[in-house]
Amino acid sequence: MKIGYARVSTKDQELENQRARLEEAGCELFFEEKISGAVKKRPQLEKLLSQLRKDDVLVVTKLDRLARSTSELLRIAEVLNEKNAGLQSLDEPWADTTTPAGKMIMTVFGGIAEFERSLILTRTEEGREAALARGVPFGRPSKLSPDQKEVVRDLVKNGQSIAAVARTFNVHPATIYRCLEEKQAL
Repeated sequence: MKIGYARVSTKDQELENQRARLEEAGCELFFEEKISGAVKKRPQLEKLLSQLRKDDVLVVTKLDRLARSTSELLRIAEVLNEKNAGLQSLDEPWADTTTPAGKMIMTVFGGIAEFERSLILTRTEEGREAALARGVPFGRPSKLSPDQKEVVRDLVKNGQSIAAVARTFNVHPATIYRCLEEKQAL
């Protein structure tokens, strides 16, 4: 079954043109939204995707009505693939996964997106290693200054309870334990 999805970005815009084109393309069921594509949660699109069955075809007038980015398009295409459903864009004939050429194009897009993700991961790891080499601290800042840590250690060494020291510095007892472990690690 062909299922149409129409979306406009603002309440002032109308869905009639998209609906007419989707009807002309043979869509039997329609899901429509007046919501910005930038919004992550689009209830009608999620409902449509959840109701797809094997051999259904999601039809849109333009890909930008369905997704705002290549990664989002590929995420939707993956959902369609898992359900053995197709995608067809009326204005972009190359984006028709019901044809062998359309499947190939989407596979190439998927490969490019995967390559891009691995490049990002590599650059991120290289940046993290360079920052560590420069001595850039990672993680949350310490609740206690180096001077306070010395006082904490002295108080605990002199018999103060962990809970009492934690109350004194207005921190969780786990912070006091970490402070004590730091000294042992050095």
